[in-house]
Amino acid sequence: MPDFSDIVDSVIEAPVVPSFTKIGYALRSRLDHWNDLDDYDLHGRTYVVTGSTSGLGRFTAQQLASRGAHVVVNGRGHDKTKQVADEIMGATGSTTVSVVAADMGELDQVRAMADDLTSRFDRIDGLLHNAGALSNERRENSTGIEATIASQVVGPFLLTSLLLDQLKAAAPGRVITMSSGGMYTAGLTVEKLQMTEEDYGGSEQYARAKRAQVTLNEMWAQRVAADEVVFHALHPGWADTPGVEASLPTFRKVVGPLLRSSEEGADTMVWLAADDTEPTASSGEFWLDRRTRSIHKVGKTRRTDTPERRAQLWNWCVEQSGADVDPW
Repeated sequence: MPDFSDIVDSVIEAPVVPSFTKIGYALRSRLDHWNDLDDYDLHGRTYVVTGSTSGLGRFTAQQLASRGAHVVVNGRGHDKTKQVADEIMGATGSTTVSVVAADMGELDQVRAMADDLTSRFDRIDGLLHNAGALSNERRENSTGIEATIASQVVGPFLLTSLLLDQLKAAAPGRVITMSSGGMYTAGLTVEKLQMTEEDYGGSEQYARAKRAQVTLNEMWAQRVAADEVVFHALHPGWADTPGVEASLPTFRKVVGPLLRSSEEGADTMVWLAADDTEPTASSGEFWLDRRTRSIHKVGKTRRTDTPERRAQLWNWCVEQSGADVDPW
């Protein structure tokens, strides 16, 4: 029989607004008696956090550093990334925050980033994919891949493949992907994964990328043994980040006080990286507020999630990234 916290969780999960806002976070954290993130001792562990110069990524990097981990901060430009790393060290007292600058949408930079990391670290305990923003204007990377897909799907796929040996050395390493509740509106597609100039919409393109992310998370978990690397994806709820302020000003104005803080939005990502119980007991899950969730809310998206489309997505990522992994 479900306990009281399960019943409350189900009630607030059904309608989106209370679940995704700070209301859902506040209720769940109290009812489930969450461990405080400050209780974890992460000395001796190494985490790479992409897109960690602001918002959820920056809070994640700072929280991990504050608990004693060696954190590698990633951003597109070296100067800003170094400044953020210095600020995190100043705020936490850590002396083990380092920098790797790379644009996750530029595959040559991703390869160089992986070369740098593998030369420095024999073991990486966690690769946390957080890079990527919602762009209201269509752009392409230097090889012609739409920029949102390049930075949030192809680049992370490539980096994961290149760091697998270092992750396996942690036994288990962890690959954690920050997705979005926006993916619930998008079905799985490869043919229309990249929107054209004529039909482009930033929110829709972002949702398609996030759908691909959660699908690939499940597929990686099928490919790699869970005692070597565990894979998890999550969404942060609706959090008040610089990206939301810049890309969704109307949404931010309407939802306003109900938006989560960066600390609340990043909580589950930090917990998945730090906790050695539930996060290492499974692989390929999708999370919100420290609980596993379905990757579908409506039948329309579930019907698009076929084995054939999954295989197409994996093989397309292999082709576009040049990753040295077997086709599906």
